[in-house]
Amino acid sequence: MDGRTELELRHLRCLVEIVDTGSFTDAAIELGVSQAAVSRTLLALERILGVRLLHRTSRTITPTTAGVQVLARARNLLADANELVHQATTGHTRLHIGHAWSAMGRHTAEFQRRWHDRYSDVELHLIRHNTPTGGLAEGLCDLAVLRTAVDTRRYAHALVGHERRYVALASDDPWTRRRSIRLAEICERTLVVDRRTGTTTLELWPEDARPAVEYTRDVDDWLATLATGRAVGVTPQATVTQYRRDGITYRRVRDAERVPVHLIWRRQDPHPATPAAVALLTDLYREDA
Repeated sequence: MDGRTELELRHLRCLVEIVDTGSFTDAAIELGVSQAAVSRTLLALERILGVRLLHRTSRTITPTTAGVQVLARARNLLADANELVHQATTGHTRLHIGHAWSAMGRHTAEFQRRWHDRYSDVELHLIRHNTPTGGLAEGLCDLAVLRTAVDTRRYAHALVGHERRYVALASDDPWTRRRSIRLAEICERTLVVDRRTGTTTLELWPEDARPAVEYTRDVDDWLATLATGRAVGVTPQATVTQYRRDGITYRRVRDAERVPVHLIWRRQDPHPATPAAVALLTDLYREDA
């Protein structure tokens, strides 16, 4: 410590109120303190930052060049702080479920409808985030839908269902005239794989009979590559529902193992609505079996 006052949110609030109200007097009223306290707080902020923040005349108060920059950052920090408080105080009245690609697939709309009917006191939000845990590792959600391997050391999980695999291909591909495709046939084509969040790996094929691979960064790149007709993709049934695109056709893979669908969550302090979400999604997949 060097003896200087540490930066606090009250310093930033004071600066914002002075600029927004246009006077120290009005800022004091808004903050519920004395005008002298406003002056001291601003002076402390300027000392902490080592710059002058406001030009003052008998009639006007305007930010300096440094003040304009600090003011913009102050507004963002205060907004983030307010959101943090809001999330902490309403955390159990909101449930955020993340996913990398396809949410609950064909069950997404029904899950939302039943959730609203049964648990209207817990606001449901679905979040798409292009990471292997659908935003769970990044702290963006309370639960995540996962169709890849679960890191059981870090996350608790529940198997809620399984989905068939489908071939995704350009709509003018000759395979679109067929009802289903075999895995062995796919090894003769170039396969598009999302290395980061995709569910398809070369382990589906024998080591000596694997397709050539082209890697993409996310689902939009994956679909764009398929539309060119130079490659095909293999994906769970959820993608068929969530990503219907002009120029893209899906056909079932007749001999591939189904894709397991999990809900995952942090082991420490799980959201109270976790058991309800697991039960509801499990029921929806069971009804579809």
